[in-house]
Amino acid sequence: MTPVPRLPGDLPPEEFRRLAHEAADWMADYLAGVGALPVMARVRPGDVRARLPASPPEAGEDLDAALADFRDIVLPGITHWNHPAFFGYFSVSGSGPGILGEMLTAALNVNAMVWRSSPAATELEEVTLDWLRQLVELPAEFDGTINDTASSSVLYALAAAREVAYPESHHGGLFGLPRGRIYASEHAHSSVEKAVLTLGLGRGGYRAIPSDDVFRMRPDALREACDEFLGGHRASIRAWCGCGPGATAGAAGGAAAGRRPRGRPTPRRWPRRRTASGTPPRPRPRAGSRGGP
Repeated sequence: MTPVPRLPGDLPPEEFRRLAHEAADWMADYLAGVGALPVMARVRPGDVRARLPASPPEAGEDLDAALADFRDIVLPGITHWNHPAFFGYFSVSGSGPGILGEMLTAALNVNAMVWRSSPAATELEEVTLDWLRQLVELPAEFDGTINDTASSSVLYALAAAREVAYPESHHGGLFGLPRGRIYASEHAHSSVEKAVLTLGLGRGGYRAIPSDDVFRMRPDALREACDEFLGGHRASIRAWCGCGPGATAGAAGGAAAGRRPRGRPTPRRWPRRRTASGTPPRPRPRAGSRGGP
């Protein structure tokens, strides 16, 4: 490979190689011995910040010193999600192959905004998502994207639902349109309510539905909430009620999956929303899908 001029301020390749080997050795040792560390950080609020400079340095620090600060200041303030006894929040998502993959993607530093900006990243994402679709036995027409967090995924999913329920909002917004409501389990993550607020449905557009003793949303409570909403707003909403709880196998506070108990009512009995002309809305192309906007 022909050497290229180094960017001012960046590391010489050999120094990068030495530090990368040191970092890789530390990561391997950490993964091998994380079980011997305390699961929770043993610091008090403000301890880490007190050991950091209050103002930015005028000159960059030697990276050997930065790695030492990582070991001496950062590491004691870490709650170890990779610990075998860590059972908080949600499952550990890190792995050895994943860490190596992160190292390679950080070095490439590509942005898969469109196909041309990174053909390989774009097509690798498409193939990986199609593998996932096959593993969970979804129909072949399903497609999607890899998002940065579950919270942003919730926002995108509810935005798509709003687009179907209120096609006029695509150009004119929600001003003057009939009210709608999103229903979710009382154990749903706070990102659901935040997404409802972000999408302009307001606090009145969100209702948490009680769950049973095994954390399943109670269909009878969902039906009662929808009846209450429809009954109180007959004059101000269309013949549609947003009783479409999102499918999930787990949440930050608990998990429940399985078939609906026999004899339990479902929200299917409510009439579908209709447009001003009285006809059901036509499906819209999926945002970001092949051939879509």
